[in-house]
Amino acid sequence: MRDMSTPGRHPRPGTPLRGRVAVVTGAARGIGAALARNLSEAGMSVALLGREEASLRATARTLPNRSVCVEADVTDNAALQAAARHVDEVLGPASVVAANAGIAVGGPFDRTAADLWQRVIDVNLTGSANTARAFLPQLTRTRGYFLQVASTAALGSSPMMSAYCASKAGVESFALALRSEVEPDGVAVGIAYVHWTGTDMISGLDELPVLRALRRHQPRFARRVRTPEQVAGWLAEGVTRRSPAVYAPPWLRWCQPLRPLFPPIVARIARRELRTPARGELTADATVLGAGGLADWHACNPPGGS
Repeated sequence: MRDMSTPGRHPRPGTPLRGRVAVVTGAARGIGAALARNLSEAGMSVALLGREEASLRATARTLPNRSVCVEADVTDNAALQAAARHVDEVLGPASVVAANAGIAVGGPFDRTAADLWQRVIDVNLTGSANTARAFLPQLTRTRGYFLQVASTAALGSSPMMSAYCASKAGVESFALALRSEVEPDGVAVGIAYVHWTGTDMISGLDELPVLRALRRHQPRFARRVRTPEQVAGWLAEGVTRRSPAVYAPPWLRWCQPLRPLFPPIVARIARRELRTPARGELTADATVLGAGGLADWHACNPPGGS
């Protein structure tokens, strides 16, 4: 765990979160960095957690309020416990914790190395549980809010993304179970359902023909890619309201009652695509999607390491 603290400017007055402390995991880039900026602009002191020291520092320099950067792996429970103690000592107890850290792998299951598939589960699902475990004592003290960042992958699984879809369905289930447990302590738990967002994670999706076809068959409005800043704005609004569900974009709320329809629709499109030349992608090895995922994988598997 590494600590990189930065002083801040004066917070904007008159916001409900002013003067409180937020923790955002996966804050080095993308949605996490944008959410950290939104919460800081709302007057919060923000702890940014992630694997990439330089990117964490760069994000911290954009924040208008006080911040602390902690380089930590969410799969390392001891490191997260130490990070939680450090945040409490430097900024105070957290009132908001956003479990946002996540990676993705694209490719067929039987061409995905077992340790790579496991790493997605470890970061996305176990990492969220570790985050909750480390910061729940603080959230209990502050009667705070835990935001679990999920995905529309929790609503319907896509081929070529088995680990990612399994992990996002898992974090949704985890958050629902946790909500009932901590509600008597005054802690609220929200789940963010995020759709296509212009982070580096989706930059490689169009190289997978089945996923490209699934997106092509979505309605035009559903194919629109939102910026991390737009998504973070919706998430920050959900944090302010302590919402049980946050939809980014908001129209996703209408997908909840349609969830039983998604698996057969996805299966029908996938079957058709896999009978075409797209089937060739089944012989390609799985790849880590996005710079953040690659940074995590390389940190776990350094060149020349055993």
